[in-house]
Amino acid sequence: MRAMVLDHTGDVSHSPLHLRDRSVPVPEAGQVLVNIHVCGVCRTDLHVVEGELPNTSFPLIPGHQAVGTVTQAGGGVTDIHEGDRVGIAWLQGTCGQCEFCTSGRENLCLEATFTGYQVDGGYAEYAVVPARFAYPIPSIFSDEEAAPLLCAGIIGYRALRLSGIKPGQRLGLYGFGASAHIAIQIARHWGCQVYVSSLKPEHQALARQLGAVWVGGAMDMPPDKLHGSIIFAPAGELVPPALRALERGGTLALAGIHMSPIPSLDYDRDVFGERVIRSVTANTRQDGIDLLREAAAIPIKPNTVRFRLEEANRALQELKAGSFQGAAVLKI
Repeated sequence: MRAMVLDHTGDVSHSPLHLRDRSVPVPEAGQVLVNIHVCGVCRTDLHVVEGELPNTSFPLIPGHQAVGTVTQAGGGVTDIHEGDRVGIAWLQGTCGQCEFCTSGRENLCLEATFTGYQVDGGYAEYAVVPARFAYPIPSIFSDEEAAPLLCAGIIGYRALRLSGIKPGQRLGLYGFGASAHIAIQIARHWGCQVYVSSLKPEHQALARQLGAVWVGGAMDMPPDKLHGSIIFAPAGELVPPALRALERGGTLALAGIHMSPIPSLDYDRDVFGERVIRSVTANTRQDGIDLLREAAAIPIKPNTVRFRLEEANRALQELKAGSFQGAAVLKI
């Protein structure tokens, strides 16, 4: 099978991914083999490729927003069948027995495994995934529309929940890439007023198009106090001003898997008033199930830009530069 393989980490400007011919993986008991149609390109892939996430084994096939058709099922798989269209997301395995797994918080499992980071992912024609972590894709979505939902969508959805935002309240979004452009559609469906801070004029334009009530620069202060906010940009310097923009009792959710250093906080100015700051760590299977159900009901319309599999390096380069609106998708 064709696959884009990472032999070692490196700056994406040096095109560290290489097109290789690899053996098609064989599903073990409890797994399914998926013929991948498309795979989304995520900022987490960029962090993996450039070495900002530790403990990566090589060679590695990145990618964790894959959509395809099941072609083979391993022993013991009964609820997914050949021909089913499924999605493969970031979280691919947990121990199932720890205090986190048994309390609905499997995203915090210390033995969790992640697609395209610790096991081969979706920048390839085939991939295997445990059947219990394969998501049935609603028929309303094309392959390209579904791919960004599997990480950008799920993480945005979990971040919305953790921000504590309620219908009719004011929500702030910092950074307006793949995840934020899905989150705004959900938040507006809930009746929220959405305020967007973003560097890129083209991202600001998309935010206005999707119904933001206010759009400003990355460090601009919104005109109204916000009940909840999410930082999607991996920029720690946004944390102090985002906290200051919160209403008393508001929550700031940090949605990135990696972030630059956060400057010192002034307790009286930034935190006092029961303002809360919390991180968002991966997702649970239930997050994925709930997001796909709600996205189909709204329905969410991801804005996608298509690249060929062999253009994965260029897709990551353009992602890093913020050169496109919405989400990039590799056509396998």
